[in-house]
Amino acid sequence: MALSGHVVGLLKEYMRDLVEQAKQDAATHASFGFATTPYGSDQALSDLLALLDDRIESEGMQVGLPDGFLHQMWGLCNDARTQVAERVWMEINSSDQAPSKDTVRELTYRALIAVLETSD
Repeated sequence: MALSGHVVGLLKEYMRDLVEQAKQDAATHASFGFATTPYGSDQALSDLLALLDDRIESEGMQVGLPDGFLHQMWGLCNDARTQVAERVWMEINSSDQAPSKDTVRELTYRALIAVLETSD
């Protein structure tokens, strides 16, 4: 099932929010001297699904998310999980990027959008 341009736009907005939140969390943790913990693409996908659940509950109908969207995204994320993890792993290991939470989220969501766009 293809996602409409409107829904993909909302997903990208939510993904940007999650990346920005991770940056702010990292800055807060660093200011208090907390060490960072490993974070993977599976966690980034779970965080996206949790955010979608929350947003659908609070604003789903108002922003035009279709009925059954969360269930659809669970399926899409599950189907894309291996591809996404491989892409994220390759990106992190082929560059000088530190695998911070915000970097992993950004790479994960970019890979997820790419998979979703090629599966249409």
